[in-house]
Amino acid sequence: MENFMPLICAILIIAVVVFGIVLFLRNKNGKNGGKKDFYQAAVYQKETLGMKLRAFFAGKTLSVQQYAELEETLISCDIGPGISRDAVENLRKKNPADEENAIELLKDYLKPLVKQETFVLKEGCLNIVLVLGVNGVGKTTSIAKIANYFSSQGKKVMLAAGDTFRAAATEQLTKWAGEMNIPIVKQGEGADPASVVFDAVDSAFAKKIDLLIVDTAGRLHNKKNLMEELKKIYRIIENKGGCERKNMLVIDSTTGQNAYSQAEAFKEAVGVDMVMLTKYDAMSKGGIVFQISHRLGLPFSFVGTGEKRENISPFNTEDFISQIFK
Repeated sequence: MENFMPLICAILIIAVVVFGIVLFLRNKNGKNGGKKDFYQAAVYQKETLGMKLRAFFAGKTLSVQQYAELEETLISCDIGPGISRDAVENLRKKNPADEENAIELLKDYLKPLVKQETFVLKEGCLNIVLVLGVNGVGKTTSIAKIANYFSSQGKKVMLAAGDTFRAAATEQLTKWAGEMNIPIVKQGEGADPASVVFDAVDSAFAKKIDLLIVDTAGRLHNKKNLMEELKKIYRIIENKGGCERKNMLVIDSTTGQNAYSQAEAFKEAVGVDMVMLTKYDAMSKGGIVFQISHRLGLPFSFVGTGEKRENISPFNTEDFISQIFK
């Protein structure tokens, strides 16, 4: 038997190595292979609010201490201390029978806090959407999604590259416009964004465009400059006449409290009419939507659910609540 020990050890080592290689390849192909995008890959890491709550309840009879822990669980999902406290207090008064009843009661309490507003183009005028958002939230890709969404409905869409301080933004927007075969108005790097909008509005009227989507610079660190820049654009649009203008803020759903801070700052600086949520499938929290909508009074209009331009849907509160409470 002793003569076979080295052979047995060698076989075991080889088996462990082979098993490790197979496991590595399976994980690689499953999560990152097949050209899956960020959203699809993140699904493997996703833990919804519903999953956290079911793990929390797990057949418990809720005590005072456990209600406090439940409040902490909600806060950890970016729902915020105020809303979380009120939601738990409401749940305590209802005295839920079991975990599913508790989850339904939480859903019923939280649902009215989320505002949705369908964005419909106004007939008989040029609709202009100024897209706001800090760099990195997926603003340029979101513009392509909105453009594709309305183009697929037979609307005539045009883009304006108003983020002239970031050359890559204009290049990316130009690429999207080419792929969708829609016109784009742009100028050189560092040009006055108001000048770009001036030309874009004239061109849009000449081409009988239904929707002009304007990219704006994501320079929130200097709100005064941003506000002055947008005020010039507002004046141009107002002086042209025959336009319906909306400010749409793009936020990254994975950034939690930062997203709330951005929404608050943009609302204070320039005003926000509607919000688009990006990277929705990738989020493990989602509670920030409640804070932005309830505390700031901002409605959600669109949600981005992938990296392709087709991955956009009108925001639906019922669907949102169902998703995060799965």
